[in-house]
Amino acid sequence: MFFRRGARMLRWLVCGRLGPVWMWKALLLFLAIAFAGQLLGVIFNKSNVQPAARSIFSSPDAQGPSLGSCQPHTHIMFLKTHKTASSTVLNMLYRFGDEHSLRFALPLGYQLGYPLPFNAHRVKGYRGPRAIEFHIMGNHMRFNKPEVEKVMPADTFYFSIIRDPVALAESSFAYYKEVAPAFRKAKGLGEFADDPKKFYDPRLRNNHYARNLLWFDFGLDNNANFSLALARLGEDMIRRTFKLILVSEYFDQSMILLRHALCWPLDAVVFFSLNARQQKPSGVAGTWVGKAAAVAAGVGVRGGLVQAKMPPNLSLTPEQREKLRQWNAFDWYLYKAFNKTFWEEIDKFGHAQMEKEVRLLRMRREDLARVCLRDGGKPVEAHRIRDKNIRPFQSGLVKILGYELQPGLDNATRMSCLRMIRPEIQYKDVLDSKQFPQFHAVPAQQQSQRLLVAVGGTFIKQEQPRKGIKETGGEAGAGGRTLEEGMKDWDGSRLVRNNQTLVREHEKGRLR
Repeated sequence: MFFRRGARMLRWLVCGRLGPVWMWKALLLFLAIAFAGQLLGVIFNKSNVQPAARSIFSSPDAQGPSLGSCQPHTHIMFLKTHKTASSTVLNMLYRFGDEHSLRFALPLGYQLGYPLPFNAHRVKGYRGPRAIEFHIMGNHMRFNKPEVEKVMPADTFYFSIIRDPVALAESSFAYYKEVAPAFRKAKGLGEFADDPKKFYDPRLRNNHYARNLLWFDFGLDNNANFSLALARLGEDMIRRTFKLILVSEYFDQSMILLRHALCWPLDAVVFFSLNARQQKPSGVAGTWVGKAAAVAAGVGVRGGLVQAKMPPNLSLTPEQREKLRQWNAFDWYLYKAFNKTFWEEIDKFGHAQMEKEVRLLRMRREDLARVCLRDGGKPVEAHRIRDKNIRPFQSGLVKILGYELQPGLDNATRMSCLRMIRPEIQYKDVLDSKQFPQFHAVPAQQQSQRLLVAVGGTFIKQEQPRKGIKETGGEAGAGGRTLEEGMKDWDGSRLVRNNQTLVREHEKGRLR
């Protein structure tokens, strides 16, 4: 506009008369001021345009130290052992596969037939050996190598995780107190440890949670009498199959070894602890709260008064801890053997390099927690989480904690943060809906049954009791029924007993 006015004035001067000198000076000054104003306006406007925010997940720190020229593993089998921080590991596998559009070997429900030995037909979408390429398998199963090999490619990387059997027993007792009959009968873990045989019946369903749970998950007989020869046979079987055994007590170091073994970026193994239980109860029993909040918190309601369940007594004396190691002798043997191997791996890796990478892992976790998580990243009780879709499922007498997302995140950052805190059951459903969109709509009744399976094992169809086959009475609900011959597995196969382990009739005699 300023330029147009100046041009009209110039035409007037040229077409008319030249005029005095002062008029030319005024014209030049006017044009200079107009040009400067125009230029400053452009600069000012540009200064207000902010560049698009970069997500923290796309920063160079996300990659971590160089891994050289290796290629990332995408065929992975993780044996998800119980109460070993395995849910946190599974979340990493879920995230990596989700971000890279890999195909998961997902269960029909929430576990791969557990506690029965794994069968390939329990994988949703399985169409025969190698008919479909599956990249990642990691849901709970009782390991059965021949069946797993039908599903997973030959170059699959197998790994698992173990934990000190005393700490594992503490977590199992807290989580499965109402599921395992052996635990339910004991007032506290110390009482159980003093005389386990007083409470333990190997025939009762879900009592496997109470003895040699690691040994059981690896597909071995948890009720066998301990001998060094048998323990070594089990160890050798595990070593031949599993390329890496992580140790729960050294989780950060485990993640560094796993990252290098899989050739994954640092962010792929950065974690927020999932499925953690509340160590100390909060609040006082008898507090008046809303019914919806009480249900979400997993406590009973009588009228408007919350009847909070008392957390189980997990205190142990040194003598009781030693008794638990003897009771779980196979697990204790595995823990000592693979803990030794774990530190041998760190010796090869280099202690100085391990300390450096663990520091980077922890710094990165703190950075992501500041960005992603509300209230400083501290886990909170499920009923305090506003988004119901990321509330962890509650089971047993202890509260399972979760996280809340920081408000105001951009879409890309929010999605990456959400993947890190999404509970296992909900994440499985998300992946299931992506792989099998035609089955996305699940009736509410069926969904609730699946949640029960996720906690207490598989459902088993039962025939009418045959003559000579008895059921143990007095144990109602999950964990209360004796598994006996005459029952049927999910696909109708008859179950028979083999060395105190129920297997399909056509699988009888197969070495495990």
